[in-house]
Amino acid sequence: MQQAFDLPELDRKLTKLAVEDALMKYRICKYVTFEEREASITAGYTERPSGPTNVTSDQTANIAIYNADEPERRRRYCERIERAVRRLPQQERFLVEERYMTNESDYITDQSVYSFKFDPPISHPKYGDIRWRAFYALAMLLNIAVKKDVVEGDEIIGRS
Repeated sequence: MQQAFDLPELDRKLTKLAVEDALMKYRICKYVTFEEREASITAGYTERPSGPTNVTSDQTANIAIYNADEPERRRRYCERIERAVRRLPQQERFLVEERYMTNESDYITDQSVYSFKFDPPISHPKYGDIRWRAFYALAMLLNIAVKKDVVEGDEIIGRS
């Protein structure tokens, strides 16, 4: 007995937006300098109602925790994206790296990638096919895929 495994049908538009958002977050984490927070030494007074608030705060500890954890969180996120991209086939990986993972990617157009970066140049439809395969794989690898709504009767069955 052989089991059938069907790949889910994804909503192309929403999945593309989710992958592009993940890659934009990657660029921000990778290329934007992390600025450490500093403790304020000026006293600040806030009006509080009388009675216990049951909340204690340690501004210096919160800042130290943020300054230690945030760079590590950014590094882990970048590694996760890079690991997923490395798993793609060569053409898909090349497209994603050239178009979406460079510091200048906000200023690079799709046309400049398929016309000048690929050797030999590829057509716009071929570029779209390669990009969709890459986005599909990345969405599945990063667990950000948006499945297409399946309508059965009057009920919507699947959406994640």
